[in-house]
Amino acid sequence: MCGIVGYVGQKNAYDVVIESLKKLEYRGYDSSGVALKTDEGIFIAKKKGRISELEKDFPSVPSSNMGIAHTRWATHGAPKDENAHPHTDCTGTIAVVHNGIIENYRELKAYLAERGHKFTSETDTEVVAHLLEEFYQGDLFTTLLKILPLLKGAFALAIISQKEDRILAVRQDSPLVLGLGRGENFLASDIPALLSHTREFVIMENGQIADIRAEHVELYDFEGNAIPIKITKVDWDEKQAEKGGYDHFMIKEIMEQDEAIRSTLLGRVDRGRVRLDELEALQEELKNAERIYITACGTAYHAGMVGAYLLRHVAGLDVEIEVASEFRYAKHHWRENSVGLVISQSGETADTLQALRMMKADGIPVIAVVNVVGSSVYREADASLLTQAGPEIAVASTKAYSTQLVVLYLFALYMAKLKGLLTQEEEQNILEDLWSIPEKVKQVLSNAESVRRIAQDTYKANDIFFIGRQLDYMLALEGSLKLKEISYIHSEAFPAGELKHGPLALVTADTPTLAILMQEDVLEKTLSNVSEVKARQGDVFVLGFERDRKRLEDIGRWSFFVPDTLPLLAPLVGIPVLQLFAYYNAVLRGTDVDKPRNLAKSVTVE
Repeated sequence: MCGIVGYVGQKNAYDVVIESLKKLEYRGYDSSGVALKTDEGIFIAKKKGRISELEKDFPSVPSSNMGIAHTRWATHGAPKDENAHPHTDCTGTIAVVHNGIIENYRELKAYLAERGHKFTSETDTEVVAHLLEEFYQGDLFTTLLKILPLLKGAFALAIISQKEDRILAVRQDSPLVLGLGRGENFLASDIPALLSHTREFVIMENGQIADIRAEHVELYDFEGNAIPIKITKVDWDEKQAEKGGYDHFMIKEIMEQDEAIRSTLLGRVDRGRVRLDELEALQEELKNAERIYITACGTAYHAGMVGAYLLRHVAGLDVEIEVASEFRYAKHHWRENSVGLVISQSGETADTLQALRMMKADGIPVIAVVNVVGSSVYREADASLLTQAGPEIAVASTKAYSTQLVVLYLFALYMAKLKGLLTQEEEQNILEDLWSIPEKVKQVLSNAESVRRIAQDTYKANDIFFIGRQLDYMLALEGSLKLKEISYIHSEAFPAGELKHGPLALVTADTPTLAILMQEDVLEKTLSNVSEVKARQGDVFVLGFERDRKRLEDIGRWSFFVPDTLPLLAPLVGIPVLQLFAYYNAVLRGTDVDKPRNLAKSVTVE
């Protein structure tokens, strides 16, 4: 997730885009940069780090009435000056900024290199500038129409040329909005960036191109056909605007999960096969691997539990998983042909980092699942699989968890193929369902009001229990953690079959129980456990698949049904419901949702 802004008009473009860019720094802060059209050419200023670093290095810039700017959340290439956007072609007359991933950039880069193009970065974005140069014949718009069919993936693009007085913008699966002014017009990834300049917006849709000039804005489809413009008037206050119109960052980040999951999948599936190029250097070790050691903390540990299940059941591996704070001090009898897997949102989690170092010191190759390029975990692991959640502002992790799950699904499939345990047809079938997950998550999120109504009945409870079996139990653990983190309701998760071994003593008429029923092979068993709760007058909230609605909707006092998918993928469609449940309970109890008491976003101490 990156931030894009653009301006064309009569004002000093640098002042406008820098001011607007600062309001998008929540979308990325690895590096930033600006491209300005001047009489002498395209002026580029870019710098690793926060926008303040850019301002320090470039205290004065040329005067200009048109420019584009970018704040980066790194995906391809580490955070450094040369990988910062904007990127230019060989002539320096075309500049591009980009949010998203160009999946086929390697093939395009190889083609362009054969044609004599010289690249100066490790990014996927730079190929766009060189493609425009390669096909340019006097008009940027017609050139853009030629290259768009060559691009695969998700992309929001802003493009300027020294030869033309306009900004061209493209949206495909990454957000862009146009801000309308008088004698000036604007572009941004998100509405808040532009609210100090205008309250009139055009929300670009997928498959659209915007031609932005000082006096007018026009919209086209990818075939070059004109599209009518629909203006949206926005009346947000500044505080609300930071959160994209939501009351809290947490709900905003919950609602971004379909986009985050899609971004994490992009570039990692090629013609029905998993593609994890980051693991090429370790392929021999992974082929021979017999045991995987997984360690993480908190939410990341719950993701690791799902990963352990997948690696056992899909890839046939022996897996040991332990929380990092315990892993560090345990006695380990390392097996030959072992591989470590550490999971951390920030990449700076102290216990996880020390566990990584311990494994490496003992000769165990380590793979990291991490959200931050350049973090300590990212740098020190032998290979890193990046999630594409983008920055999380709320302390309680939401979209970072769901994207960690996606990476772990892909890793398990990758390992199963290496071990010869998965046919091409089986892999393709799972990947087809995985590709449909973002749309299914979007459907769940669109029904958030149903979860809020359930929370109105539960927010006064002192205790809430979660039960499930297999993957449903692992999901229950994360749902319970979210609830206790932000609502301060005492919450516990139990394997459903363990109720009669102790926890059932705690069930009363005042103790709601959330039962997850998405694993078909143990559904009847879990239903028996639900009956045990009901026999003690406990109210039950049922979470299941739509296909089981008739069977389950009368089982509990409340129910929520998610779109059908493979039971193996149930955590991905189930977790938004549990996050929303935690969120609405917290809101109704009046807690500080984004900054819950006693907790911090990145735990860098033991």
